Amino acid sequence: MKVLLLGPERPDLERVMFEAGDRIIRTEAPVAPGDPALENADVLVSFGFRHIIPAAVLEPFGIRAINLHISLLPWNRGADPNLWSYLEDTPKGVTVHVLDAGLDTGPILVQREVADEPGDTLRTSYERLTLAITDLFAEEWPRLRSGAIDPCPQVGIGSSHRSADKAPYEHLLTDGWDTSVAALVGWALLVLASQLWRRR
Repeated sequence: MKVLLLGPERPDLERVMFEAGDRIIRTEAPVAPGDPALENADVLVSFGFRHIIPAAVLEPFGIRAINLHISLLPWNRGADPNLWSYLEDTPKGVTVHVLDAGLDTGPILVQREVADEPGDTLRTSYERLTLAITDLFAEEWPRLRSGAIDPCPQVGIGSSHRSADKAPYEHLLTDGWDTSVAALVGWALLVLASQLWRRR
């Protein structure tokens, strides 16, 4: 099969597809109908792709247009899912879902919860989530590539965030992505308590 991989280099992911006999074309550039990269592509895989994919590009792929997202959807759709899982104390995990016109709103194909570990930072937890979704993808790739998994609609409202939403919390990232998640959770609770107090 020919796979169009959208997003930055993912050697471990590409190895899974290569070992299955797939030919991979990868791009980080926006795609549009008629793009040469789409020619004869059988499956579209997106991971960390920073552009909106037009519905006209997705439609021919059906459930073979998939996205890898490091949250337990419907929680933390959109930007910075790992950060928001701590700021809002929401379930943590990874999801492979069908791409649609919304922001991480497509039906779920497979997902897995991922537990915290003592001493986690935003960076180590992000790395664990990336490893978890790569492992999940590797296990399920034969069924994903053949379209053999029945997608399930996302259940519940969940949550959604844009990149700009984190601005009020950036001062809490005292060590950037190496900030301890335990410290981050404590500071976020103080910010929330302060906001509630001001509203009284």
